Order: sequence, then C-alpha cells, then structure tokens
Amino acid sequence: MQAIQSDLAKPAFVILAIGIVWFARDVWFRHRTVAPPRTINLSQQWSLQPGDTVANFRVVGGLGDISVAVRGKSIKVPFDGNVQMNRGDCVLYSTAAVPAYLFRLCGIRKPRLGNLRQGEVIGTADYLQFATLRKQPDGTWAFVETSRDILEKALK
Repeated sequence: MQAIQSDLAKPAFVILAIGIVWFARDVWFRHRTVAPPRTINLSQQWSLQPGDTVANFRVVGGLGDISVAVRGKSIKVPFDGNVQMNRGDCVLYSTAAVPAYLFRLCGIRKPRLGNLRQGEVIGTADYLQFATLRKQPDGTWAFVETSRDILEKALK
C-alpha cells in the first residue's frame, strides 16, 4: 500500500511543483512594470505612420522602412542595447555601439523589452519593417539609409 502511495505521490509532487512555477511566472509577468511607449520627433513628417489605421486597416510600413519577408524568424539584437515600445507593433532599439542612431523595427510579435545582450531575441515577425534614424542637431530624428551590416546582424 505504501509503495502505491509513494508511486502516486511523486507525479503529484512534480505536477504541484510545475503548477507553482507556472503560477509564479504568470504573477511575475503580470505585475512587471511596463515602460510607457517611447515617442520620438521625426524631422520628416508624413501624415501616415506605422501603427496608424486607414479604413480599418493598420499601416505597417512607410517611407524610410526596409521591408523584409522573414516568415516567422526570430529578430535579434545586433549589439547590446535597449528595446522600447513605440507605436503599434513597432519597437525602438538603441545601442551605445552606434550612439547617434536609433532603429525602428515594426511587425514584431510579443517583443521582449528592456536591456538585451547582443544576439538575444527581440521577437519574431512575418514581415519586418526596419528603419534607421539619425539624431539631428535640433533633437529630431531623420530617416537615413539602413546599414546592411546591422540589418544582417538582426536577422542572423
């Protein structure tokens, strides 16, 4: 009888332990502080931006974005840096490795925010809209040509 109880107790203990870990993880993520989206002032002003809606359809890219069909692939941080929410499904990525630049990545599902190490996954995307912005002397940001090297590092 004790052998039967012992055989039943082990799986029950494992299930209970998994449940406690799952619950703690859920509580941790639910109560984690979420930083407000970062807004930036663009020197080029267009009336439609990623995240806007037109006739009930979401704008997913615009002038200055490179669109890449990545088919669900993971998008990684090219260098140690910080990822912040922007608009819609867009995040802004900044890094001390390229201090005068800011990168906007749109189409990211379930983005991982905060300080990330080089090679860590930001999220996944079917279509990635990638834009490179350079800080202007007046404090605004301007779209500039995307670096192939940085985009490749985000996709490898």
